[in-house]
Order: sequence, then structure tokens, then C-alpha cells
Amino acid sequence: MAGHWARRRAAPLVAGLVAGLLLVSGCTTTAPSASNVSNAATTHQPTVPGATWQAWPAPGDGSACQHDLQAARNYVRTLDTTALMAVKDGRVLFSQGPVERVSIVFSVRKSLLAMLYGKYVASGAIDLDRTLAEVGIDDAVGGLLPGERQARLRDLLAARSGVYHPAVNGGDDAAAAPARGSQAPGSYFLYNNWDFNAAGTAFERLTGRGIYQAFAEDLAAPLQLEDFNPPRHGRSGDARRSEHLAYPFHLSTRDMARLGLLALNQGAWQGRQLLPRGWVARMVQPVTPAAEMHPAHVARRGFGYGYLWWLLEKEGPQSPLHGAYMAWGVHGQYILVLPARSMVIAHKREVPVADNWNVSWVGPREFLRAARMLATARCGAGAPG
Repeated sequence: MAGHWARRRAAPLVAGLVAGLLLVSGCTTTAPSASNVSNAATTHQPTVPGATWQAWPAPGDGSACQHDLQAARNYVRTLDTTALMAVKDGRVLFSQGPVERVSIVFSVRKSLLAMLYGKYVASGAIDLDRTLAEVGIDDAVGGLLPGERQARLRDLLAARSGVYHPAVNGGDDAAAAPARGSQAPGSYFLYNNWDFNAAGTAFERLTGRGIYQAFAEDLAAPLQLEDFNPPRHGRSGDARRSEHLAYPFHLSTRDMARLGLLALNQGAWQGRQLLPRGWVARMVQPVTPAAEMHPAHVARRGFGYGYLWWLLEKEGPQSPLHGAYMAWGVHGQYILVLPARSMVIAHKREVPVADNWNVSWVGPREFLRAARMLATARCGAGAPG
């Protein structure tokens, strides 16, 4: 999905910043409504939400905090943001728009699959060094070349399989793919939905569980996602192009924030280790630096890639975004994890599924500007001066 964004950004109509700057409708409070947020504690100690989120203890912060948050709000209102939620130390610092509303989140799905993989890699059910041939992954529509079937599962997660078979869905960089069979598995990065969809097929085949079943039981239930509805989910795509279907998710912004908080907490949640120790670090360990990405416009973004997560590799040690990583879906859907600030920022730009390419976008440049403003807000002990 992110690949198509870059091509639209290059068009004259939308060159530079996203052209449409509209006021955001809906909720504009600094935290979700009282019905959705429990009474906040008066401490800044890190926490995780229970059935509902706790609000950031605003009385403990002075006018500088409120000034900075208002500046961020003013900026967000110039974007086509549907909803944004910023969580600091496990509490809601900032909220804009209907964070409870559910919509499709496109390529964010890939980062969620990476999270699901961890438990089964740790148990041995999934061996990332197994090849597609060993797992029995081929494609009924045209088939794979013998060399393509030597790609490993880890190559699918890193978008380095060297398999350039058509995918069931667009929104990737397949138009810039090299010739079939020209790149050895593991040697060449291309943001390619065939890889991501086949990774979903491999997960289901090796675990014996559907992606949505695993997500509901392994993550949604223990995280107490407030708005996740399993019956709404199903794999999709044009099966005439490939047998490996996509696995879209439908999530609310506030539930996206819980998933980001789980990653920030290294997989720990209320005394349980939902993701194996070390798995988050493995997901966001750089596999492909920006300079090695293809095509050239992807390299120019300045983001690296791990296992289905984008990495903000150009942020130095003094940056509030140092060490940050994000799930990124088309139009402006993000889960940004900022370890340097103990923060998570979830953002959505909702679009009609039937006409999802002909609407305005909130690109990473605009989103990360808002994120930086929130990360540097002078709120809480140890806040930046």
C-alpha cells in the first residue's frame, strides 16, 4: 500500500505536501470521553489500560504542556486526519477525532502479522529458515519458478523473496519489479504484496490456525481490544491473480494504540508475555536500510525495513523519534512506537473502500511532523525543555 502512495505523491497534483487541508470533524477533546476513559491516577508511572484507557493526569502538568498540545492540535486540524491518539507512559495524552470508530487499515495488517509470528517462531512451529518449497508454498495461478521456491520465510517478512508473481491486491511496488527469476532470494528489497500475502498463507499452514482466529485469541482478547469484531474479517483479493489472499483488518484508532503499546512494552501486558521476549527487537532489527531499497523513490523516503515494520533510521540519538518504528498503511494509517519517549501514536485517515485511491492522503512527512510535536510536548516529569 505504501508504494502506491509514493507514486501519487509524485504526481503534479499532489507534489510536495498533501494538497487537501481540511478541518477535522468529530471529537476534539484532549482525551477520549468519560465513557471511554477511566479516572486517571495522579502518577506518571508507566501503566497499561484495562477495559478502558486512563487519561494523562493533566493537573500535574502546567501551562507549557497545554500550550504544546494545543499547538499540535492546531496542526492536526489542518490535515485530513480522521482520528489520532497519543499515549505516553500507557495513558492517553492527546486525542483528536472519533478514536472508537472502526475502519479498514490496509497495510497495517502486515505489521500485525509480524507480531503474530513471534509466538510460533518461539515454539518451533515456524522455522524462518525453511524455504517455500519445504513449506509447500507455490501458486496455483501460473506457478513459481524453481529458484523462487528457494526463498525462505524470513525473506517474505523482509520483502526480499525475489518472487515477482502478481499479487491479488495492489498498493505495492510491483510495477517496478525486476524480471521473474532475475534476483536471488534474500538479495533484493521490493515492497511486494505477493510476499506479504504468502507470509499469511505460510502462517496458517504451519500453525493450523487462521490469522483472524490467532489474532483474536493471542492478542485481541488479552489486550482487551474494545472494538475488534472477528466476524467482520475475512481474507480477500482477486484469486484469478494468485492463490494467496490478503488479510485486511478493521480496527479503531484506540485499539491500534493498544497494539503499539504492546510493542513498546516488548510484548509484556499485565504480567503476561504475549509476545516472546526478544521478538519485538527481532521484528524491528534493520534488515534493509533505506539506501538498499528499490525502486529509487522508496530509498529516498529514508525509512529502513525490518520484519514487516518500517524503521525511522535517520533519527539521531538526540531526536525524540530515535529508535522509532511504525506500521504504515495507505492514505495515512500509522502505528508509531517511540521508545525514546515511552510513547505510541496511532493515526487514521479513513476512506471509502470502494473509492480508496481517489481521496486525499496524510503522508508520513505530515504525520511525523505531528508526532514530533507531541513527542516534544512539555508534559510530565523529565519532559523536554
